[in-house]
Amino acid sequence: MELDVLRRVSAEILGMDPEEIELDMTFLRDLGADSLDIYQIVEGVEGELDIKIPPEALDGITTVREAVDLIKNIKKP
Repeated sequence: MELDVLRRVSAEILGMDPEEIELDMTFLRDLGADSLDIYQIVEGVEGELDIKIPPEALDGITTVREAVDLIKNIKKP
């Protein structure tokens, strides 16, 4: 579920097909996202999943897999 939401939001912002986005891709190098794109992706995921991602939690997140793991950890009660 988290991966599907992240793929959908990222693809919409980056103008890609969600199926092209793989877990081991990096946001900057592989997907070509810039800081504004990342900000929009975070906002979109927060809205879709009704969560709040603290800005400091994003430090060190470079791959789609790391982002999915972060989202899963934030969603835990």
